[in-house]
Amino acid sequence: MNNRKAISILGLLLALAIILPTPARADEYDQASQLTFSQPVQIPGRVLPAGTYWFVLANTSIGNRNIIQIFNSDRSTLYATISTIVAERAQASDHTAFTFAVPDSMQPGAILTWFYPGRKTGHEFVYPAQDEKELASAEHQTVVARGPVAHQTAVAAD
Repeated sequence: MNNRKAISILGLLLALAIILPTPARADEYDQASQLTFSQPVQIPGRVLPAGTYWFVLANTSIGNRNIIQIFNSDRSTLYATISTIVAERAQASDHTAFTFAVPDSMQPGAILTWFYPGRKTGHEFVYPAQDEKELASAEHQTVVARGPVAHQTAVAAD
């Protein structure tokens, strides 16, 4: 009888270990990425000064996986909540990747897309129509963030 209990408990523990997420994938659901920008960057509706920010998929009850929240470095202040649309790319990379529109004027670069490591689908930031035309004609530059493989901290936009 003791052997059956031990085997049952071991089987239950094994089943739980398979079901529970591993720590290495803790940020996969919300795609949390800590990024440091060395110069100001534009997002829809505002400009973020140079600094460190968390980009996180919002946890919404409606299941919308296209809402991004941008927090300060310790996640104590929410700077923006932004609706995005799905962006596609041909090949996934091991690092966070952003595409910026770099206007000729003195304006800061605008974030156009954000791809989480290992994903072919990402997030395209939606700007007002008048900004869209200007950003479409600007030079586009993709920056692959430098940082550890853990996908949590990276440096972009040198």
